[in-house]
Amino acid sequence: MAGHIRIDPAFVVGEVNPRLFGTFVEHMGRCVYTGIFEPGHPTADEHGFRGDVAELVREMGATVARYPGGNFVSNYRWEDGVGPVDDRPRRVDLAWRSIEPNTVGTHEFLGWCERVGIEPMLAVNLGTRGLVEAVEYLQYVNAPVGTDLAHRRAANGREEPWDVRLWCLGNEMDGPWQIGHMEAREYARVAQEVGNAFRRLDPDLELVACGSSNRQMPTFGTWERITLEAAFDHVDHISAHAYYEPIGDDVASFLASAEDMDRFIDAVVATADHVAAVRGSDKRIHVSFDEWNVWYQSRFGGETSLPFVHAPRLIEDVYSTLDAVVVGSLLITLLRHTDRVAIACQAQLVNVIGPIMTEPGGPAWRQAIFHPFALTARHAKGRVLQLAVESPQIDTDRYGAVEQVWATGTHDVGTGDIAVFLVNRSLEEPTDVTVDLSGFGHLRLVEHLQVHTENPAEVNTAADPDRVRPHAGSSRMDDGVLTIAAPAVSWHCIRLTEGAHHA
Repeated sequence: MAGHIRIDPAFVVGEVNPRLFGTFVEHMGRCVYTGIFEPGHPTADEHGFRGDVAELVREMGATVARYPGGNFVSNYRWEDGVGPVDDRPRRVDLAWRSIEPNTVGTHEFLGWCERVGIEPMLAVNLGTRGLVEAVEYLQYVNAPVGTDLAHRRAANGREEPWDVRLWCLGNEMDGPWQIGHMEAREYARVAQEVGNAFRRLDPDLELVACGSSNRQMPTFGTWERITLEAAFDHVDHISAHAYYEPIGDDVASFLASAEDMDRFIDAVVATADHVAAVRGSDKRIHVSFDEWNVWYQSRFGGETSLPFVHAPRLIEDVYSTLDAVVVGSLLITLLRHTDRVAIACQAQLVNVIGPIMTEPGGPAWRQAIFHPFALTARHAKGRVLQLAVESPQIDTDRYGAVEQVWATGTHDVGTGDIAVFLVNRSLEEPTDVTVDLSGFGHLRLVEHLQVHTENPAEVNTAADPDRVRPHAGSSRMDDGVLTIAAPAVSWHCIRLTEGAHHA
């Protein structure tokens, strides 16, 4: 059975939110040290940051970078990462049992963001620290010169405020693994007070309260409700985190991981809207899906298995075509929720479950998962459209019967460009997909790229960095109908344009 999709410009989900293409830089493993930062590298700039990595970050199209964690932030003293580098203390990081020299801190990271063109998203430590330290950090980063903390920032080399808009009020505070883990009502009270104080300093900040660490947490739903009942007036977003991997041999369910993300988002939105309804409020809390990716956690021995060393090779998963197709389907899901997901950050950027890999002193290369992210970030412009999809069904153990074809589309009214993003989630069955675009008038097919290999286990390596890469797919346009040949386990980006415009 073939799949059928109808796309009409009149049916709009919402504007494409550029912040959906965020990333995550945590002081974990080699994400920072020998990842984005390596002073002795042949491509390093005057600040010690790798130029080859910065070039790939720009190509990838990342728009937001969350920092400095993650679990790391819940034991982090921001003061350790400012001032003369030679005077900064070496600390034990309890989150990842590492030695942190604090060579990279606030000034270095925010300067890197400016140079690569990424919006920073800072997290404050609400695990081992609290209200006072969070407010002082906000003032250090954002206050104009004229007060003590801003004067200290200026003395450390930055007179102008950074004016960071996005702030996370802690990280995964529902998780027993988190340093300073709290019960829901404890965290709700802290988030309320920190949010209130931040608003007094700057009412226009965007604040993210901690939601559940995953949808399987025993407090999921209750945590969100209790947190928002307390902090509703002070926050804009609530976080969601999810990582996906095959469970045993159940690869079919892994390919359908977007079902979990889709249901996760719906549940968080429903809970947030319930809190608003009880309060009689029209305010809409949005989801910050600020950690998501494929992560083979079954290969990780846990934090207590790690030695205390600096920048260990930690969870450096090597990603396959199969993983890239799943990542592409998760990006489709985020776009389909662009009306309620305000921010999304793929975790992490480099080496640590990253789309970019590096070798110290050596090359940087694109992992397989790099490609669907980069192409979606580049071509998803304008409006996300509501697609009508008729798809063959496939059976999964975890999610029941799901659509074989998972898709979304965007339309840039100004340029006339249309992009269709599509995944065939079957392990074995190819399918032809017809897309009715007759509502647009005359269209020209510009390009069809797909991520697919005959063996879905293919990976990129330093020695063979382009084994998995986008290549031309098979499709044709006839009388307003696009026909796509979608092999099993494949992700597609099809670009079209209206009239004579050349995309």
